[in-house]
Amino acid sequence: MAQSITPNAISALLSNPSPDSSSDIVVQVLDLRPRGNRFSFNASDGKLKLGAILPSNQSLEVHSGNIQNLGLIRILDYTLNDIPNQSEKYLIVTKCEPVSPALEAEIKSEDKTVSASFSAGIVLKPKQEVAKSAAQIVQEQHHNVTRTERKAMSRRVNPLVSLNPYQGNWTIKVSVTSKGNMRTYKNARGEGCVFNVELTDEDGTQIQATMFNEAARKFYDKFVLGKVYYISKGTLKVANKQFKTVQNDYEMTLNDYSEVEEVADEAAFVPATKFNFVQIDQLGPYVNKNELVDVVGVVQNVSSTMSIRRKSNNETVPKRDITIADDTKKTVVVSLWNELATTIGQELLDIADQSPVVAIKSLKVGDFQGVSLSAINKSAVLINPDLPEANKLRCWYDSEGKEAAMASVGAGSSPASKNGNRSVYSDRVSLSHITSNPSLGEDKPAFFSIRGYISFIKPEQAMWYRACKTCNKKVTESIGGGYWCEGCQRNDDQCNLRYIMVVKVSDASGEAFISVFNEEAEKVVGLSADELDNLKSQDGEDSPYQLKLKQATWVPHLFRVSVTQNEYNNEKRQRITARAIVPVDFATESKLLLEDISKMGVSQ
Repeated sequence: MAQSITPNAISALLSNPSPDSSSDIVVQVLDLRPRGNRFSFNASDGKLKLGAILPSNQSLEVHSGNIQNLGLIRILDYTLNDIPNQSEKYLIVTKCEPVSPALEAEIKSEDKTVSASFSAGIVLKPKQEVAKSAAQIVQEQHHNVTRTERKAMSRRVNPLVSLNPYQGNWTIKVSVTSKGNMRTYKNARGEGCVFNVELTDEDGTQIQATMFNEAARKFYDKFVLGKVYYISKGTLKVANKQFKTVQNDYEMTLNDYSEVEEVADEAAFVPATKFNFVQIDQLGPYVNKNELVDVVGVVQNVSSTMSIRRKSNNETVPKRDITIADDTKKTVVVSLWNELATTIGQELLDIADQSPVVAIKSLKVGDFQGVSLSAINKSAVLINPDLPEANKLRCWYDSEGKEAAMASVGAGSSPASKNGNRSVYSDRVSLSHITSNPSLGEDKPAFFSIRGYISFIKPEQAMWYRACKTCNKKVTESIGGGYWCEGCQRNDDQCNLRYIMVVKVSDASGEAFISVFNEEAEKVVGLSADELDNLKSQDGEDSPYQLKLKQATWVPHLFRVSVTQNEYNNEKRQRITARAIVPVDFATESKLLLEDISKMGVSQ
């Protein structure tokens, strides 16, 4: 069976760098190789070759094997760009379909008709119906439209995946899915203002656009969240990964001469929110990183609204904490702020008894209580969304999750944890390394792992505090009885006791005082704070209370600690806090010691 590929396909592509309608050109794929999250290849018609790029949205076709090296593809839409400082061009394939898997060899022909012989059993996909051009749609359906409407319908729109810094003229049609506040800045070149928006096209591809000074003032009021725009005459550059908030290799800058035109009657164009979910037990590597995460979970608890005063400007903002769980049987606290706290948060509080499923996009991962999540301006919360991950989680929770024992993701890192940067075996140092470096933790918390013994627990210290049974925050005794929680703004008849103790930890290099909180303190003492309080009420020199604290000392532990700087009486002091405490696994410890010995290169 012989099948013709498009004769003189490369010449046809070069002669029409920006087609007005969908093309139908079959070429062979040669030298297919990854380039970041894209793939590059040479498009060949048997006589000529042309360097080409498959955008990131076509990568799945390569990974699945539908597009293969030496295979054939049908190019349905493309853009032809110049290579900087060279006379050559390269092809960006914005839309294509696989025609054949890999052939036995590269097609080579000097004839006008180029053909390839396929092995038996290969069936070519039929040619898809070519989409009508904008001009045909205008002619068939809109004979009496206005000039503005005709211009909008006939213009060529570039998908976001096709844009790159070397491209010439382009026009995109996008919806504003996030809009930042106008900010001022001051640097060596002077003062100015800046704001950015996140733009999404109909394929769901996103890009961040930034505007400075005159452009910022010009477009700030023009961009409205949820509306659709034609944008052209902007510039692109490689995205700064440190401040990257959307999945795109490039970021856009709009200048004073950029064109932004609102698309009329396009209110219904709202791209579906795309999620890239991270399971709760896998959040560790994202702690204090710039990368944002998406999560899906079952709501376990919703607090009342709290008022938090910002240190930066003394402004009071509303906050609400929700606790979610997933099928890893781990829970995490998500802090909602501002409007999310008062609207979505209130809605969740009203239906909390139904254990709703929430999908939350764009959360920052912090290290409060080990691992915590916090919403930002661009975060989005969907309640009981119709998503495969949410439906699967609902089935799990209804069948077994309700009765499952849950643990906080920040309650400790096991020695077998896959989370390398939170493991108690990573960043192992001695206590003297921490205590001899008083500047540790000045700019941001520093994290280390140590192995040592709890050598002393002072019995007379204030070892716990009275906590709200809902949000675990400190409560005070009410005049009329009960306990008042400022966070939940309510009075309760009962409260819990939660550990907040300081212990002395020793190793071969020295000793240091370490703060230990509730979950980790329970591991050390072996009792809850309420249970230890009951023992304290029993008198005697060798009381059960004193005995329990003695039993907790001189037992080896592995500690994951954070080091910060606190100011007390105008003097900066180092504060070491235990983030995780686990028993010593002697088999694993022995393997580590053997590895250390082998690295020393000691020979007999």
